Amino acid sequence: MTPNPIDILLDPLTAYRFVVTLNPGDAHLPPKQAAQIKLYALGGFQEARGLGADLEVTAYSEGGVNDYVHQLPVRHSWTRISLRRGLTIGRGLWEWYEAGLTQSLGARRDGSVILLSPAGIPMCAWEFNGGLAAKWTGPDFNATQNAIAIESVEIAHQGVRQIGIPVPLPI
Repeated sequence: MTPNPIDILLDPLTAYRFVVTLNPGDAHLPPKQAAQIKLYALGGFQEARGLGADLEVTAYSEGGVNDYVHQLPVRHSWTRISLRRGLTIGRGLWEWYEAGLTQSLGARRDGSVILLSPAGIPMCAWEFNGGLAAKWTGPDFNATQNAIAIESVEIAHQGVRQIGIPVPLPI
């Protein structure tokens, strides 16, 4: 039986299958220069968090208006994106963080978080701009546990936008 296309569009998406991309070049370099910088953060991530934004508002009481208080926008901020993965021999995440400490070349990355269907089809995507590895956390070690060594990085960025992906519907 073929699924109804409307049901496919209305079904909630699962959050366990996703891809994170980090562009290889610095976000603020011309493309030819950016292409010369090696790719950072190779490998898969087991967790991506922090796709969010916050609009700061201030209350303004207008004289003579007693049934409500005006809420005026002040400034917009973006939450940091946090990525976690099993530690690998590659030093990609650390080198990206270190580049932000010691040099501007190679420090800022554009990237995206892409949500996949259980079949591996891209369903939704969010792009972030000018991401900077603002915090790196290495693994916790415990000789009494048989756990994977996890590293994480937090990305401070200049904005997120949701990208529309054409969803192939069954006929």
